[in-house]
Amino acid sequence: MKLNLKRPLAFFDLETTGTEIGKDRIVELAVVKIMPDGQVSMMPAQRGKEHRLIINPTVPIPIESSLVHGIYDADVKDAPTFKDFAPKLFKFLFDCDLGGFNSNRFDIPLLAEEFLRADIDFSIEGRNLIDVQVIFHMMEQRNLKAAYKFYCGKDLPDAHEALPDTLATLEVFESMLDHYKNVEREDEQGQSYLPVQNDMEVIHKLSERRKKADFAGHIVYNEQNLPVFNFGKYKGQVVQEVFTKDTGYFSWMMNADFPLYTKKVLKEIREQMRQANK
Repeated sequence: MKLNLKRPLAFFDLETTGTEIGKDRIVELAVVKIMPDGQVSMMPAQRGKEHRLIINPTVPIPIESSLVHGIYDADVKDAPTFKDFAPKLFKFLFDCDLGGFNSNRFDIPLLAEEFLRADIDFSIEGRNLIDVQVIFHMMEQRNLKAAYKFYCGKDLPDAHEALPDTLATLEVFESMLDHYKNVEREDEQGQSYLPVQNDMEVIHKLSERRKKADFAGHIVYNEQNLPVFNFGKYKGQVVQEVFTKDTGYFSWMMNADFPLYTKKVLKEIREQMRQANK
């Protein structure tokens, strides 16, 4: 379908050092601009990069991020910084509407942050912002009723009643195991695996995504199996190290409006520290 455009529409995607808008930086950028007459153009890539715009974020790239997008510190050491080509990008995006996948929540805010660091006021005022993920989630709902229809081929007339919802969830789960039996996926390294198996330990790991120390996910485990904060100014930092350098942080959390289970976990960590220091 030919897009009905009144002005240029630029679809773009970012690869970054992480997911914190105010902190993280861009390491790769791709922009495809569609003109009202249907002509398509892309930001020119660096020489030898095959249409890839690799960017030096000027900060180390965490290994967790590199494992996802495949861009490491060595790949960016000779690349231009965002500030180096920000004027050219600003000109390329001038008067464009913007589009992407989850772009309204992440890509556009982070892009605007990078422009501001480059002393360029990139305004979204008057632009149409097209987020394909929003349309996808709206039109292909991800609630229990939609899952029951998709996997079981049935309507759920008593949705939001506890027992019908419970029985439907069980039936959906059983149907999922059949639906995805022997269906392979690839991980970030390109290795094929079977994510959905009739094995509750496998399903547990799939459901958990990231190992949490508390139910709320305020504290999670890092690759060294150490508890780290998953929020706030100490996000990603080991809990014991934070409590050592900021002696008032434990008391603040105990008096703040955190779940009781989170506080229970923090008390256990604090007690382990006391025992280790005896």
